[in-house]
Amino acid sequence: MGLKDLHLRFKAFRLRRFVFGDGRRKKREGSKPSWMTPISHGYQVVEAQPFMFGSGEFDSVDSVDSVVVQREQIGKLELWFFEVSDSMIGDFITKHVQSHFFDRKPKESQIWIKGKETMRKAYLGARAKIRETRKPDEELKAAGSVSVMVINGEKLVIANMGEFKAVLCKDGVAYQINGKRQQSSKRRWHRRLFSVRILALARNASSKTGSTQSKRNASSKTGSTQSKSSELVVGAERVDSDTEFVILGSIGIWETMKHQEAVNLIRHLEDPQEAAECLAKEAINRMSKSNISCLVIRFD
Repeated sequence: MGLKDLHLRFKAFRLRRFVFGDGRRKKREGSKPSWMTPISHGYQVVEAQPFMFGSGEFDSVDSVDSVVVQREQIGKLELWFFEVSDSMIGDFITKHVQSHFFDRKPKESQIWIKGKETMRKAYLGARAKIRETRKPDEELKAAGSVSVMVINGEKLVIANMGEFKAVLCKDGVAYQINGKRQQSSKRRWHRRLFSVRILALARNASSKTGSTQSKRNASSKTGSTQSKSSELVVGAERVDSDTEFVILGSIGIWETMKHQEAVNLIRHLEDPQEAAECLAKEAINRMSKSNISCLVIRFD
């Protein structure tokens, strides 16, 4: 089956004041308030097809990813909420943000803090709900979602879980928000040296233990891998003159290309919808075996 036969389907959860259509933000008629920073976006969702998988690996169309685009206004602040999530997350995070943030209309001075707090609680709630409903043998398959809240075109609150990631492009360079402050080179070298010493001590200690301890280490390693796959990251970033765009992508995007590759691929495209389609097509060409979903937010 060729690329031409691949069916593209768009799916968005509709709660309130959502943006629909082909993924492009429609231009507003009339004059635009000076405090509104021009923001455009585009998205693409590609359903996994049977030919992408081996025999017995293909799930039903119910596993298609979802894209959410929502605009709100609180006082004089313009807020955008973007999300790409898999079917296990569904609309849980979106509904939580709607009921615990947008509906409550926090004070403008607390928007950034409340936004981060709400996003964190939404993701923790989604992860807890999934763990309650899944069987122990299903723990290896982690749920995935990535969300971005744009506050007045000046600040970003970004959260992600699983293999869904948000990559920020600043002056042509790709950055992944990891929720940690940038450290100086001196501090990084100190931590790296400290880690090497701990690793050396651990190897010496493990060499003196028997096979029982080795099995325990292997089990512990497997557990850490599982926890990392469902790790929650919440970060914040300011939008400055170097900020060009943000890519929200599912595992189908990031399993086929590096962050900088994705940025280089679409940086020359001014239309975010065209950029999103370009990323999806490239993931297909690189034989991605997962659902492909991406959303591009451009700061004009």
